[in-house]
Amino acid sequence: MTGDLPVRPTLVVPESELRWRFSRSSGPGGQSVNTTDSRVELSWDLGASRVLDPVHRERLVARLGDRLVDGVVTVTASEHRSQLQNRKAALARLAALLREGTAPPPRTRRPTRPSRGAVERRLQAKKRRAQTKRTRRDLGD
Repeated sequence: MTGDLPVRPTLVVPESELRWRFSRSSGPGGQSVNTTDSRVELSWDLGASRVLDPVHRERLVARLGDRLVDGVVTVTASEHRSQLQNRKAALARLAALLREGTAPPPRTRRPTRPSRGAVERRLQAKKRRAQTKRTRRDLGD
């Protein structure tokens, strides 16, 4: 279970920049859960990374600011019984987080105005509704 972490076609995090930690996991597993280190923590120091260009680094710091601790982003996985599956889950989580964090910002909305026809249709509908209510009011007296 080794290798680089592809995030985008232009961004691949080398394995040498990833840090793994393993610990005992809570949850299902019976007796073996007390003896195996199946919980996985995957950390990546984006502040010291050599693969990030300034634009991606700026986006990640801005978007992951609350998840960063001293410039390091960490994800955990402990839902599976096996360490290997948890490692795969942690890699997938980190890749998704980085993919979302490095995505370009959405285009800004250009304000538009309703067409003259749309305005006229809206006003005509209001007049029809007012006329309906007016006739109901007259009938109620």
